[in-house]
Amino acid sequence: MATLKISKDFTEYPGARYITDGPFSGEAFFNELLREKFDEALRANVILTVDLDDTAGYASSFLSESFGRLAQEFGVDSVKKHLKIISRQEPDWKDRILNDYIPNASKRQSQAFVNA
Repeated sequence: MATLKISKDFTEYPGARYITDGPFSGEAFFNELLREKFDEALRANVILTVDLDDTAGYASSFLSESFGRLAQEFGVDSVKKHLKIISRQEPDWKDRILNDYIPNASKRQSQAFVNA
């Protein structure tokens, strides 16, 4: 099993969705850390555990961007099989990621093209 603790490995102060929105965005987290760690876990056929605790909080856009993009790039089934989310402080974040952002990633991508 591989572990990624956002507060230690990325930042205690996660930002918004895009890099252009400011520092420590969901896009930066995905590009700089999450994609590579998940790919390593996938190749090793282990589960990547992402710990959301001990930060100042999350914008829904940060979580949607990083975990939604993960599902878009690697596929919903693969992400569900190889990703574990820990959120003891705010269990709602875990629920949103697992029950909304990941399974609905392809819908969000389609809507982004329609709204562009």
